Amino acid sequence: MSNLEITTLLSEEKIQNRVAELGKELTKKLEGEEVVAVCVLKGALMFYSDLIRHLNIDLKSEFIGVSSYADRAKSSGEVKLTLDLNSSVKDKHILLVEDIVDTGLTLNYLKKLLQARQPKAITTASLLLKPDALQEKCDIDYVGFEIPNDFVVGYGLDYAGAYRNLPFIGQVISLN
Repeated sequence: MSNLEITTLLSEEKIQNRVAELGKELTKKLEGEEVVAVCVLKGALMFYSDLIRHLNIDLKSEFIGVSSYADRAKSSGEVKLTLDLNSSVKDKHILLVEDIVDTGLTLNYLKKLLQARQPKAITTASLLLKPDALQEKCDIDYVGFEIPNDFVVGYGLDYAGAYRNLPFIGQVISLN
């Protein structure tokens, strides 16, 4: 594991409080719907796990994998599908759960990919949004936190596969 100099940007307590709030908001929106909650792997795993425990609705879980970083601190700009859904989402309400939206390319790619499968609706939730990093317009229904355009790790977000297990979001000060 590389040694990054990290400072806490969002504490574990702050994250957990916001995830609980998002869970309540999403429960109201999705009540009565046939919901398929789709986790965008690997980064959204912690957020997804915590979020669906706060949803007071019936749902099915699915996972989709994409990559746009390839062990770099900056997006390559090219989105690659690494794992596809195992079941149909036709006529179902998709809750698409993402860890971070920075360029907007990945979320737009996923929305287009999933829309082609004829769901009833797609609701998007992202823990983090970097508005200053957006390269294209990207509509997100629920955002946990807006953050500066800095590289962050923890709570599922990684650098070269490491640091996902931190219980907080850390801002990387330097890559040593």
